[in-house]
Amino acid sequence: MSDLFEIDNLQIQARKEDGTPIPIVKGVSFNVKAGEVVALIGESGSGKSTISMATMAYCRPGLEFPGGEVRLHGKDVLSMDPQDQRKLRGNNVAYLAQSAAATFNPAITIGEQVTEAAVLHGTMTQEEADKRAVELYHALELPDPDRLGRRYPHQVSGGQLQRLMAAMALVSGPDLLVLDEPTTALDVTTQIEVLKAFKKVIRDEGSAAIYVTHDLAVVAQVADHIVVLYSGEIQEQGPTEKIITNPTHPYTKRLMAAVKPTPVAGMGELVDDAFDRDEANVEVRNMTAGYGGIVNGKPVITVLRDINVKIKNSHVVGVIGESGCGKSTLARVIAGLLPAAKGEIYLDGTKLEADLKNRSKEELQKVQFVYQMADTALNPRQLIGDILGRPIEFYQGIKGSQRREEVANLLRMVELPVEFESRYPSELSGGQKQRVNMARALAAKPEIMLCDEVTSALDSIVSSNVIKLLQKLRDQTGVSFVFISHDLSTVGSFADEIVVLYAGRVVEQGPVDEVLAPPYHPYTRLLISSVPELRVGWLEDTMQKREMAVGIARGVEITERGCPFYNRCPIAIDDVCDVEIPPTIEPHKDHFITCHRSMEDIEAAEAAPQQILHGFEKAAPDNEKVA
Repeated sequence: MSDLFEIDNLQIQARKEDGTPIPIVKGVSFNVKAGEVVALIGESGSGKSTISMATMAYCRPGLEFPGGEVRLHGKDVLSMDPQDQRKLRGNNVAYLAQSAAATFNPAITIGEQVTEAAVLHGTMTQEEADKRAVELYHALELPDPDRLGRRYPHQVSGGQLQRLMAAMALVSGPDLLVLDEPTTALDVTTQIEVLKAFKKVIRDEGSAAIYVTHDLAVVAQVADHIVVLYSGEIQEQGPTEKIITNPTHPYTKRLMAAVKPTPVAGMGELVDDAFDRDEANVEVRNMTAGYGGIVNGKPVITVLRDINVKIKNSHVVGVIGESGCGKSTLARVIAGLLPAAKGEIYLDGTKLEADLKNRSKEELQKVQFVYQMADTALNPRQLIGDILGRPIEFYQGIKGSQRREEVANLLRMVELPVEFESRYPSELSGGQKQRVNMARALAAKPEIMLCDEVTSALDSIVSSNVIKLLQKLRDQTGVSFVFISHDLSTVGSFADEIVVLYAGRVVEQGPVDEVLAPPYHPYTRLLISSVPELRVGWLEDTMQKREMAVGIARGVEITERGCPFYNRCPIAIDDVCDVEIPPTIEPHKDHFITCHRSMEDIEAAEAAPQQILHGFEKAAPDNEKVA
């Protein structure tokens, strides 16, 4: 098999103000063969994205190519004139960015955006591009492929948008696909769906691909060859099977050690400290919430229904579920950012006003929100000292030198140098910014912190460090956490209790060791089974299980009647699960499962899933049937 793409001794550098060069990428070399997927792995700052953008002869402002070659079909793209480089981008090399939501223009239909590059470059007529787009929608297993192009980006899910970005890249039939963290921010079931589609299309189209990621478990499913990077240098490279099963470099072994394990009972650390009290710090009772205003006592768009959750003092409650299940909405309701349509929220036994505008300063101080993206949560024009100093002054009334000392204490608490107070957010790494984000919440000395996907965009090593920091903060301060995530492994290692949300309803909740051990709700089982394992072939083995294939392929349906998981459940009962609200059963103390099935049936499904499926399974639509 010939080399379609080659990087030979690539060097990329920046320059100091005095002109002194600063090496960023230091003599990297690797090849990509036709039909092959090569993965670039490493933690944040290792140079993965910088190298991937060099495939299109592009580097960020302030960087330059002092040496090396980047060859496509033997031609060095770095030495091409700008006009030829422009033709190369999109036609011969297609780039898939991490955020599909940021890639698509919300005001233009999907079809126009998917076909734009091919028509603009003159490689296809609009009619040919439209036909090709529909073929790709079919290949990527997107819903309603013949009419999908007429929709707008907000009318499809995150996983579908990610696959549409792949369609956009593939329309022109490029020789090389560059996929930059395309599944990092996706929930586990959507991630499997996207990986399966990517793998199928790359194989069927005969393209080559460079897959940029920090997730080794994902790499094991899609890559043929792995290149391990650290600080702009290759530490190790070789076939996927060899790197996964027999890594030789200490850094590769460190990456392997940071791979998130499959969530199982016993992986968390239960509360055992001086702050623990068996009482509710925050309690949500019979809460219903949504968007679009309230009409006749109900939200126009209902997101959460009849939610009951308790967060005990100094406990960590993990809230898990797929995108759109209502995790962030729950945090927004507790914080008062979104007033609930129905129900009450209690803080230390006192009822809170639904809208934060009506809450007292003391109540605002006790409940703090940590946003997902530190990049957008921190004001880029303010120094770190001012970002942390403002809540200290507002809530505690501390000013002057004492305020500065409090800022220094906060920085030390989140394990950052005190000197960072004079830096701007842009001068910090992603993990450092996230620590500042948490320090700002801690500045108020809260009783509870609402952490919304705070590790989703971080690499496994940085994410692990952030979780250790949160555990340390809980032990030091006694603060409670609502930890929202779609990452079961992270939640399992950090939480004391887990709340499983599906389509705006709680389907299971209880102590972490009970929720992560069978018997569990069929949806919890689907989530746990969807966490990629660090072994080659796991994706194919998983998709051969019919209940997994159907559970992943079918979409979420938000319904007022019946069980919302009915259309994806392998043990659903027709004319019962789709009609009646399921009862709540308690298999163990404080462990609740919402299901029409008895515990005996759920246990039988765990022991022999194919047997219980037989006789109860619903006919799948033609495009969802599994052989």
